[in-house]
Amino acid sequence: MRSPARLRRPRVLAAALTGSLLGAALLAAPGAQAADPTEALTPAQADAVRALIRETLTTDPTVLKDAVQAMQAHEQQEEMERASATIRSLGPALTDPPGVPALGNPDGDVTVIEFSDYNCGYCKRVFQSLWEVIQADGKVKLHILEFPILGAESVSAARAALAAIPQGHYESFHRALMAHKGGFSEDKILALAREQGLDAPRLKKDMTSEAVNTLLAQSYHLAQTLGISGTPAFVIGDHLVPGALSAPALKEFIAEARRSKS
Repeated sequence: MRSPARLRRPRVLAAALTGSLLGAALLAAPGAQAADPTEALTPAQADAVRALIRETLTTDPTVLKDAVQAMQAHEQQEEMERASATIRSLGPALTDPPGVPALGNPDGDVTVIEFSDYNCGYCKRVFQSLWEVIQADGKVKLHILEFPILGAESVSAARAALAAIPQGHYESFHRALMAHKGGFSEDKILALAREQGLDAPRLKKDMTSEAVNTLLAQSYHLAQTLGISGTPAFVIGDHLVPGALSAPALKEFIAEARRSKS
């Protein structure tokens, strides 16, 4: 009877070769010549390798699954590293974006950036947790980058929020817009603005100002540079985190960003 170690060796070899062949097939650009991992072998050796791969896939199809999962993990790691490099290259343009109010602690040791849309249900759900985590921590700076991608009402709400900045009511108005359930007609936006003590006629006028246009363009540019196409999306330290985060996950990312500075 063959030992378990001897049984594993062909499977490991086949898995490695399968991964190489699969990688060459999937990663080759359209029209590119993918290198054949068996080119360095003699014809007889190449036939033996292919036979081993066929036999292994027939007797143990999980080899292919393992190879695909390993490749996906490798690609995800590379994507994370590229995102971290992009975050570092953007520097203060991202972590201290011009004209965007700093919420939480403006002098915080960790900066959280959220790309958000007022019509995004996930954004609404995560904001309460995010706000509670930031308030409890006391040392986190938060920048909201208005990233309206869900229609005309999203754009109107984002413009209104940015137009509230000169009146000094961005934070309260942002929270009111996030708490609102329903659409964002002009009448509803202005009613919410009045409830927060804003000058509604001035807000309406400023919604189409050049300053608001510039801030929106800035958010779109940063999102495009980072490859962000959905909301919510977070940048915490060197990490780009797409999707909604739970309070524990937010705390862990903040703690990791803090550890990386020490």
